[in-house]
Amino acid sequence: MKITYKCILCRALFFVFILLTSFHLKSQTYPRKPIVIIVPAVAGSAPDVRMRQVAPKMSEFLNQNLVIDNRPGANGAIGAREASKTIADGYTLFHANISNLLNDVFFNEKGTRLVDDFIAIGDIESGPLIMVVNPNVPIKTVKEFIELARLKPNGLTFGSGGAGGLIQLMGERVKLATDTKILEVPYKSPGAELPDLLAGHLDIGFGVWSTMGPLIKNGKLRAIAVASQTRLPMAQDIPTTSESGIQGIETTAWNGLFAPAGTPQNIIQTLQKALNFALSSNEVRELFSATGSLTGGKTPEQFTDFVKAEKAKWLSVVKSSNIKLQP
Repeated sequence: MKITYKCILCRALFFVFILLTSFHLKSQTYPRKPIVIIVPAVAGSAPDVRMRQVAPKMSEFLNQNLVIDNRPGANGAIGAREASKTIADGYTLFHANISNLLNDVFFNEKGTRLVDDFIAIGDIESGPLIMVVNPNVPIKTVKEFIELARLKPNGLTFGSGGAGGLIQLMGERVKLATDTKILEVPYKSPGAELPDLLAGHLDIGFGVWSTMGPLIKNGKLRAIAVASQTRLPMAQDIPTTSESGIQGIETTAWNGLFAPAGTPQNIIQTLQKALNFALSSNEVRELFSATGSLTGGKTPEQFTDFVKAEKAKWLSVVKSSNIKLQP
């Protein structure tokens, strides 16, 4: 009987060992299937192209396919809703951008909030906004802009991509910081204002280097200042806003990778390593540099703090400017 009990006990321990080993191996083999990345923009758009440039290198690190799922609409809110309601197992991620953060500022809708409904993995790229003018406008510096804007309240115009967009808020921030009044002319989408700016129907514009850089280089637009703490590596002759006398209005268009809230930390860490692997590759860095983008690299904690600070910053601008949007 003692031998029989020992055998039973040995078998039971063996099966427990097998189960524990299997569970351990299972937890250590993420990812075991393709990962879906929801991009809240149409195929071929700038956010979509950027994610497709990064995904192959992440796939190489993870030894697993990454599938891009385009879910455009509602300024990025549709994609956020879809991503936030998926299982938090690391197999569905969300490629968010500044538009998603601005949705949080205006609507704070459950299921779309970057801080509450998602976990940050890391930032991918960023690009500060550049203040430009049509060459026919007699402005070459921020000081001259302030003088002319105060001399002619609402006499200068700037084009925005519509209510609640980054360009509109940048314009409001400039007005608040300089105590000036410039007239906003809203357009249906970002970039739609460029033809009128180039034609001289608008005086002032704001945009990232990938859009404005070629137009500045060929003289079609004149750069006044870049809204960042340091000068752009590819345009060292453009002074920063702080150098030009406007303090604390740094404004950046950015994007990054998130996972649904509740995703295990070990998976977040694995994904961060994969993202950093992609961002540190020469191939990706060259692609970013060619469009004037600054490569990311923040830790999940650093990126979370950044997103929180961005939300607080733009909430303050919205309240000070009394901007209200309809859901």
